[in-house]
Amino acid sequence: MKKIILIVVLLLLLVASGIIYFRYFYVFGEGVKSGHLNYVVLKGDVFKTYEGKLIQGGFKSRSAGTIQSNDFEFSIVNKSIAEKMMTNSGKWFDLHYREYHHVVAWRGNTVYVVDSILSMRDDY
Repeated sequence: MKKIILIVVLLLLLVASGIIYFRYFYVFGEGVKSGHLNYVVLKGDVFKTYEGKLIQGGFKSRSAGTIQSNDFEFSIVNKSIAEKMMTNSGKWFDLHYREYHHVVAWRGNTVYVVDSILSMRDDY
């Protein structure tokens, strides 16, 4: 009986580990976003993370009759990338990002995590 309980507990732990990995650490998607860097800030109560916003070309509408800019909000885990972006706010960036299913507090406030700067220039 103890052997069966041990096997069931180990299987439950294995399944729980797989679910946690898939929900929080599996890279769901990767891509490149381009636009003018609006800001990058360091914020957080317990876990200080770098958060930023990129303003992309074009407009979007959440409801009929409204127009707003097309923003891309993201987190940055690499301090050197964040500092480079902070000193070049307002420039045009091409950023490579990874998309996760859910947020992890020490990784940032968004599911989009920028991991590299592909290019940076003054004008578009």
